[in-house]
Amino acid sequence: MERRKLGQEGLEVGAVGFGTMGMTLAYGPAADEERGIDTIRRAYELGVTMFDTAELYGMGTGSNEKLLGRAVAGFRDEVVIATKFGFDATKFGMDLTKLGPADKLVDSRPERIREVAENSLRYLGTDYIDVFYQHRPDPDVPIEEVAGTVGELIDAGKVRYFGLSEAGPETIRRAHAVQPVSVLQTEYSIFERAVEDAVLPAVRELGIGFVPYSPLGRGFLTSDVKPASEYSKDDMRSWDERWQPGNYEANIRATGRLREMAESKGITVTQLALAWLLAQGDDIVPIPGTRSPERLAENVAAADVTLDPADLERIQEILPHGAAGARYPAAMMPEW
Repeated sequence: MERRKLGQEGLEVGAVGFGTMGMTLAYGPAADEERGIDTIRRAYELGVTMFDTAELYGMGTGSNEKLLGRAVAGFRDEVVIATKFGFDATKFGMDLTKLGPADKLVDSRPERIREVAENSLRYLGTDYIDVFYQHRPDPDVPIEEVAGTVGELIDAGKVRYFGLSEAGPETIRRAHAVQPVSVLQTEYSIFERAVEDAVLPAVRELGIGFVPYSPLGRGFLTSDVKPASEYSKDDMRSWDERWQPGNYEANIRATGRLREMAESKGITVTQLALAWLLAQGDDIVPIPGTRSPERLAENVAAADVTLDPADLERIQEILPHGAAGARYPAAMMPEW
């Protein structure tokens, strides 16, 4: 697989990464652990070298990080492990659609960052974290303190690279002035384009790599889509606005047109969506997730798909502004 550089600090990974969130969180009951481990190991065999997890994905139990740690134990030093701090996992038993401004979901106090780092090292079974992201900005903790704390962990050899997630241009600049930011992770796909206005220009000006999460629109840009009412309550698609009546039908129509385009090129709509992201710049490494080895192979094969300018123009015509419906409830939306 083609390799890509993220940031200016020497981080280099395969063009397509792997997100592990869906194995334990947000997409129904947790996956079978052994199947999950087999899928992660198969990803490595196919050239994937960046694996993404987080404290939140185990709801504070470490289950997601433990799964990833077990899976990569035999080749740990040959891959990049990214994990995250900054959410209060105890709040996520709530229905996120009912959260209000007073419901504080984040916690990036320096002592909490250090605690999460130690937990993650233990759960992952490793001596160092390759990329340590702030999962979301914390309005009560200056980003300079966050950057400084991660810088101390880097100096101690416990972390290699500093990352941010869902941060806006001003926050990115302030953090980068204290400790170089190597990677920004934010939702980006054919369905979700908000980062194009100000965030992508800022990270490119600063030489920061970009890792799109939910690059397949949380599964909408695949062959397996159904209305919100058909998902279980522990599946975020049951309340995601893009699956609700009205929005769902509009998004199905758009996805159908994308699927027709993909079939004319002999690829799947999933591969079209990932190839579109890869075509947005060689500083971009999407991290699709899956529980299926078969779907994994489909995702990885997108790295070999080339879209020409006419293809990109056609996609723009089909979805000029992204999907119908907001990607998160108001309480979860970033402030940029």
